[in-house]
Parts: sequence; C-alpha cells; structure tokens
Amino acid sequence: MLIVMEHSATQGQVDAVLETIRGLGLTPQPIPGENRVAIGVLGNQGYVDEAPFRDLPGIQELIHVTKPYKLVSRDFHPEDTVVQVGGVRVGWGEKPVVIAGPCAVESREQVLAAARAVKAAGAHLLRGGAFKPRTGPHAFQGLGYEGLEYLAEAGRAAALPIVTEVMRIDQLERVASVADCLQVGARNMQNFDLLKEVGRVGKPVLLKRGMSATLEEFLAAAEYILLEGNSQVILCERGIRTFERALRNTLDLGVVPYLKGATHLPVIVDPSHALGRRDLVLPMAKAALVVGAAGVMVEVHPDPGRALCDGPQSLDPKGFERLMAELRALAPV
Repeated sequence: MLIVMEHSATQGQVDAVLETIRGLGLTPQPIPGENRVAIGVLGNQGYVDEAPFRDLPGIQELIHVTKPYKLVSRDFHPEDTVVQVGGVRVGWGEKPVVIAGPCAVESREQVLAAARAVKAAGAHLLRGGAFKPRTGPHAFQGLGYEGLEYLAEAGRAAALPIVTEVMRIDQLERVASVADCLQVGARNMQNFDLLKEVGRVGKPVLLKRGMSATLEEFLAAAEYILLEGNSQVILCERGIRTFERALRNTLDLGVVPYLKGATHLPVIVDPSHALGRRDLVLPMAKAALVVGAAGVMVEVHPDPGRALCDGPQSLDPKGFERLMAELRALAPV
C-alpha cells in the first residue's frame, strides 16, 4: 500500500500514520517529495486492510500496490538512483558509461592487454569473468580465484573499477573483497538466496535479466536486493530467448524506455550477449544509447579468434576503438 498525505499534513499526523503501520506489524517507508509526502507500507504478504487508516487525519489517498516489487518502483522512490562504482556514476540522466573487457579471464597477459586496450579507448569500467557459467560442462569454466586476482591486477594497472560475476554464496565474500561491482548473471537472476546475500554485502550490483524473464520477474529479483538495504543496483538487458534463431537472443530495447518510467534504478544494455555477433554490436550499442540506456557493456578480447569463451561476439581493440569513437560522435544527440 502507498499512503499519500495531504499537502498540509502536519508532522504529528505523519507520525500517527507511521505508528499505525508499525502497530500492524508492517514497515513504513517514508517517501518525501517536493509537493507531497507519501508513506509506503512494506512487509505485507497480501492485501492491507484500509480500516485502521480511514479515520486518521491528514491522509489524502490510499493506493493499493499489487506489483510484486515496491522498493524498485518509482511509486515508492520517484527520484533517480545514481549508482557509484569506484567513482563512476551510473544513472538515468548521467553521462552513459561503457563497461568493457573479456568475457572470461584466460590468463594474466590476456586480461592485462584487454584492460590497457579498453582504457586507452575510453572505457569507464573493466569487466571480466573469473567464474563462468556455461551451458555445457566441457566448456571453459574460467580460472576461478586465480582469474579474479589477474582481473584485480589489470584493474589497478589500468586504473579502472572492475565488474565480475559471483555465482555462489560461498564465493561472495572473497569476490566482494576485490570487485568494485558484483554481477549476478542471467542464469542466477532468480537465485533468491544469492540475491539476498548480495544485498547484504553492500557493494554495487549489476543484475542481468534472465533469458526468459518477464520485466515483472526482473524487477521482483531486484527487489530482493533492495529489501536487504542495498539500493546500488544496475539493471542489465542482455537479450531474451524467443522463437527467432538467426541471432543468439532477441535484444529487447523497448525495455529501456519502459523501465525508465517504472523504476529509479539505471538500466544498461549488453549487446554482445544478446546478439552473439561482433558485427552487430556497434549498431545496437548506439541504438541502446539512443533509446536512453544509462550505458552499455561490451566484450573486448585482444585476439577474439583465440578466445576460450564467446570469441564470435567479442570486439578486438581496433573494433572497440571504432565503437567508442562512434559513441562519442553520438553523444550530442
């Protein structure tokens, strides 16, 4: 439920509403605004009875929120959230960010070369997978903690904050001690125990949309993180599975303007995983920014032809330089 107070409501009237909510065993979430004060009601498992509030003075309207998410919604948080990742600001209305690096950390030399290349071209954050969830068990699964140390070294060498995926709760403490931003991948979007623990760590989180997830499910997954007290969440559209097989996935760019109206959390786009083809990454990265994305994440490998993971969708350093040049040319638009 969302309780909208009258413009003239006194602090005493607001306090009375807060106490009534607590008396019902629920949690009040005050939402100060320029022209109104609203109070969100959290913790209910079903319909909230209006009766205890009907006779309280100062209430303008009682709005029942039926969505499975509240804290991520603009109803409860109308102001944009800006996520700080190692000094880099990610948010609606901020300068678009570019996250770049290899799909997987394959060696110290490889990730250092990738970091130098993306830094030189103007990337803002370095990505790299130390732990890689793969469809088949015989595919390269990443270097694990060894790869994590290589990625951390590359980030320091290039002076770039790092983003890397955490797959299990038992990895969380060690990964969080190194990473500037924790990525929850598409396959773990509904790993609710992991989401809760990630929310408790307090590090910025990049949450990828599941390959078959609806937007309601996507936002509900983010709600798990915010409910633990961490509002520093970046949402990532990375393509969804449809009947079309010409491309790896279907890149759903319509979600960007939709989510801009639905949530205060910033949304970035990952065209590399969505398309699976490097020749399409550049035009779709530009399209993502045109529709209003807060940034893009692309895969860059020093030698994509020899990549152990997702080589066909990875840009080489020259290709990434071209992408950055075209994104800069697009910036005034």
